[in-house]
Amino acid sequence: MFFDRPVASELIYEDMKCVFLPTRRIFLPFWVVFPYLSLSSSTINIHMNLKRCFNALLGLGVVVSFISCQSKGTPNENMTTREVSVHQVDIGEGISTNTYSASIEGTTNVEIRPQISGYLSKIFVDEGAYVKAGQSLFKIDDSPFLEQYNTAKAAVEVAVANLKNIKIDLDRKVELVENKIVSDLQVTQATASYDAAHASLAQAQAAMNAAKINLDFCLIKAPVSGFIGRLPYRLGSLVSPSTAEPLTLLTDINEVYAYFSMSESAFVNFQEQRSANTAMDSVTLILSNGKTYYHKGVIDAIAGQFDKNTGSIAIRAKFSNPERKLRAGNTGRIEIAQKIEDVLLVPIKSTLAIQDKIYVYKLSNESKVEQVEVEVVGKTTEDYYVRSGVQKGETVLNGGLGFFRPGMVVNAKQQ
Repeated sequence: MFFDRPVASELIYEDMKCVFLPTRRIFLPFWVVFPYLSLSSSTINIHMNLKRCFNALLGLGVVVSFISCQSKGTPNENMTTREVSVHQVDIGEGISTNTYSASIEGTTNVEIRPQISGYLSKIFVDEGAYVKAGQSLFKIDDSPFLEQYNTAKAAVEVAVANLKNIKIDLDRKVELVENKIVSDLQVTQATASYDAAHASLAQAQAAMNAAKINLDFCLIKAPVSGFIGRLPYRLGSLVSPSTAEPLTLLTDINEVYAYFSMSESAFVNFQEQRSANTAMDSVTLILSNGKTYYHKGVIDAIAGQFDKNTGSIAIRAKFSNPERKLRAGNTGRIEIAQKIEDVLLVPIKSTLAIQDKIYVYKLSNESKVEQVEVEVVGKTTEDYYVRSGVQKGETVLNGGLGFFRPGMVVNAKQQ
């Protein structure tokens, strides 16, 4: 139940007598209004006194509300006398460090695969072990291959004996021809038989050599020095050249490659400075724990074209790894120092980052705060190097940006 103001008040009648409630719209529950409906003439004075108190309180509330509204004002009105530290934008130069995510790979990554099919009979190494070139890694059961070799070797011996026998027959017939005992035809036939026997011997020797190669393939050795990767197969596993997964991956990490990508704009800037400064090829590797790797790297390869999907180009840097601290699969960051000239210097504390954009609050001629986006091309620990958004001599707020909004009027205090 509620009372609504018509012009001055609402009337509550009781025995043709009324109580005036000069008020704005007031919502009253029924239990508040009900006593007024049951008033008697003898108690009307009490309620009149209550009415006067109510009116006094209401008037006080109106005054307090009016003062409160007056004190709020607009943000700009309250901030006009606020002093703010500012910085004047200037042109300078310096060294900017650009950082790129990198992945580490060994200079040589060799998949160890079997050349023949068979069952693993021996595994000489363990995962993560360092091996030297020529060291034995695996052995495949050589029983069937040894039999093949012995068979081929016996065939060679037979061919040799057959050749000797035919040679003796040929020599005898040559002697008979010289004595004109047999015709030249027999010598010709004997010579052909000798040539055929000689070819059979060569064929047998080739088969024996092939069998020997397959026998040697049973013992798998390390082609290069490096670290053994995962060993997916166990003793007794059947392996073959067509097996999808290699026996292991052997990685040479005496030197490692760090692969990283660079955007088109960054690459253009890099190439411009690189042509004039060969020291630009020297890069620094920051490890995943945040520490700097103690050997400098050198950029030794750049891809021939940009990736159409990412708009970046792949770059490779080589690092010496004599202590073998780095392993294939490590991650880190590549830092490249670039000299930047004729750029605007803006303190980092004078900027505001919103998503992937950088803004500053600069002051107009009327000392009003304006929010503008700036193009950052590099930074140090204290300053951003800016190409556009502000100009030399313009004034920007120097910190405390969270207390200001565009359009505010402030009193600038030069730092």
